[in-house]
Amino acid sequence: MLGGFQNIAGITELRKRIFFTLMMLAVFRIGAQIPTPGINTEALAAFFAATKGTLFGLFDMFSGGALEKFSIFALGIMPYISASIILQLLTVVIPHLERLSKEGDAGRKKITQYTRYGTVVLSIIQGLGISIGLESMTGPAGEAVVISPGWGFRLMAVITLTSGTAFIMWLGEKITERGIGNGISLIIFAGIVARLPSAIINTFRLMGTGTLGAVSVLFLIALMVAVVGVIIFMERGQRRIPVQYAKRVVGRKMYGGQSTHLPLKINTAGVIPPIFASSIIMFPATIANFINIPWVQKVSQLLSPGSIFHEILYVGFIIFFCYFYTAVVFNPVDVAENMKKYGGYIPGIRPGKKTSEFIDRVLSRVTLIGAFYVSTVCVLPSILIAQFNVPFYFGGTALLIVVGVAMDTIGQMETHMVARHYEGFLKSGRIKGRR
Repeated sequence: MLGGFQNIAGITELRKRIFFTLMMLAVFRIGAQIPTPGINTEALAAFFAATKGTLFGLFDMFSGGALEKFSIFALGIMPYISASIILQLLTVVIPHLERLSKEGDAGRKKITQYTRYGTVVLSIIQGLGISIGLESMTGPAGEAVVISPGWGFRLMAVITLTSGTAFIMWLGEKITERGIGNGISLIIFAGIVARLPSAIINTFRLMGTGTLGAVSVLFLIALMVAVVGVIIFMERGQRRIPVQYAKRVVGRKMYGGQSTHLPLKINTAGVIPPIFASSIIMFPATIANFINIPWVQKVSQLLSPGSIFHEILYVGFIIFFCYFYTAVVFNPVDVAENMKKYGGYIPGIRPGKKTSEFIDRVLSRVTLIGAFYVSTVCVLPSILIAQFNVPFYFGGTALLIVVGVAMDTIGQMETHMVARHYEGFLKSGRIKGRR
């Protein structure tokens, strides 16, 4: 693998792409430190310290800590992700969007344009809601979070946050076009990884004070390595359905007659199910922070991460969204029709309806395995860490994103090297990403 990294220096284009990606990510991290005017940052930081385990904490993770500072990138890339998911779900419902999705590159460009418009609209709505909500927030000592509340602050906050999200969206597209891999994923990756050094420093400080034992730290490190290994293994895992293509004679040429396979990924839905599940469960806990009623506070505690009720509900939602999102992005009927159109068939299965039913049955079983895998990764570490009282985040959603994006990026770099007659990172075999 070290030899593979040394080969990067010999490819000028790849070296430039990596440098461009690092510069764009550096711009993103610099912008995450620039606060929005009119905010008492100390009072806001104290408020966020008291709202861990709510939607604020989830959004703050995806923004790389920018929401806690209420920087110009406070909304992060979440409006773009939400708009992309909404457009993807509407593609199944609206015939016009379904036609665009099948029109190739021109249709994808049009859907991307709609996604950008949706991102701006969501950013304006979220920016206005956050600015109004901040005006009613106070720190532990009663100090106001917003220095000068009113429509002047709200308008300035909406313009600043919307512009910041649009700029991050532009950064992501430029990284995709001129850098390495998926720019949006890399921005999320950079935001999560940026919090790792402070967590490590905090852990060593706790070891120095005796709050955390060396045996516990070694156990946690071993657990993290094991979980990362399981994620890599499962993300690369797939169920391969054999497909045979019949021979066809077109003019003087013969086509087909080859054997291939239809790969069904174990985790087709990716990180969408835990994100949706976390958002739905954390929403009541977030609202409960602003309602000082005993039974409401009790419900908030039941829905807080670490409680048995929360974990059971979390697992249930993850399994549901794994099936739901897989059904949205993968249509066995379309796959069966395309196979039949090009003379393909599954040995022992009749083309057409029987093939789609067989694919759907296999996909359902594979998705069940993937759902249990995602649920375990998301729930088990948080339970174990809560038992050890480790004060830094080690959750499944962040870990799935970090490992998955790292695999995709290494796969992209390996593709560049192999295309230029260099060996990849591994002398035998190839590193495969999530797609």
